[in-house]
Amino acid sequence: MKIKIDASRLLLVLIILLLVVGIVLAVHTFRSNPVEDALSTNRVINVLFVIEENKIPVSTYLLMYYPATRRAAIFDIPGDLGLLIAKINRYDRIDRVYDPVRIGSFENEIERLLGIEINFSIVITKENLVSMVDLLEGVGIFIPSAVTYRDDDKIILFPSGMTILDGDKASVYATYSLPYEDRDMEVFRRQRFFLGLFNRQIQMNDMLNNPSAAKMYYSFFRTGMNQRTLTLLFNEFAHIDTDRINIQSVGGNLREVSGQMLIIPHWDGNLVKEVVRQTLGTLTSEIEDHLIERTLTVEVLNGTAVNGLAGRTAEILRSFGYDVISIGNADRNNYESTVVIHRSGDENMVKDFADVIRCTNIRSEVVSKDDENAGSQNMEYSADITLLIGRNFNGRYVVGN
Repeated sequence: MKIKIDASRLLLVLIILLLVVGIVLAVHTFRSNPVEDALSTNRVINVLFVIEENKIPVSTYLLMYYPATRRAAIFDIPGDLGLLIAKINRYDRIDRVYDPVRIGSFENEIERLLGIEINFSIVITKENLVSMVDLLEGVGIFIPSAVTYRDDDKIILFPSGMTILDGDKASVYATYSLPYEDRDMEVFRRQRFFLGLFNRQIQMNDMLNNPSAAKMYYSFFRTGMNQRTLTLLFNEFAHIDTDRINIQSVGGNLREVSGQMLIIPHWDGNLVKEVVRQTLGTLTSEIEDHLIERTLTVEVLNGTAVNGLAGRTAEILRSFGYDVISIGNADRNNYESTVVIHRSGDENMVKDFADVIRCTNIRSEVVSKDDENAGSQNMEYSADITLLIGRNFNGRYVVGN
């Protein structure tokens, strides 16, 4: 009888201990916050934003944010990007695997493409975009040229100049496509809108910290985060200087694959991974802001007989965030060696530029005071760097400097 009593007491103690442990774990789980966890580990936070229409993504952006330096970068992921999709084991559009209910497969393909881990995802439908923008009291957008389009199904009218878009107009501006609009202009337009929307969210962050406003606003997002997590995340984003964010497009060559036109990433996707690695290095660098955030202007000259080489090289350089302002042919087409000619005065930035194409042949060209004063009249010195392409450039790297 005594043994049974002791065993019963022991069982009761074990049950109480299990209950206590369960309560402690539940409290810890309830109190923990994934954004707080990410901040405590001092790492880059990657957030995927999707603007969706009819259950299909019309715009997809990955925001990379490093809290320690408060710097951010954005990558534009085109829906018609062609990849060997792991889930279906064939080349197809990346948005083919998009499921509006479970976007895990879509996230996985983007992670494989960029070589990163996505921490959070936010989906905004076209319908909810209307309510979001109205709650933000509009989004300011500069429209370079007036848009006038009418057909049997729709009418699209936007005046040129700085315009405040309400919810209805914003949802149209962010999602419309026109048969005559240049693809690059459509991409640029949607990127400018996303930046405008993101900037407006930051401007209205104090309002969004109001519990009732936050409850309404964040209800427009489809995400795995709760209101507390979203509020903390956007409080972090409020530190970002959006004027210094550059959206980089994941580019490639347009090719026909299985009867559809797809953008095939440069160099089997290795280029975009390299761009992402360099971007991560910039975000996490301890160098002063004014040194790393200045964009070098570049002139690309083709000194070979290979047609179109300057244009293709310019696209690669733009992928790395450089501002290519001029493309052309050199004075002759038989240069043996590729050379980087710089006038920027910052040798570290020039070396970083040269490393992109593995060029060690770097030459400094001193700009005289007269040249500086000449301004726009002296086009020879309009760019910080001139890249003169020689025969030892294989389209991606310099071989045998």
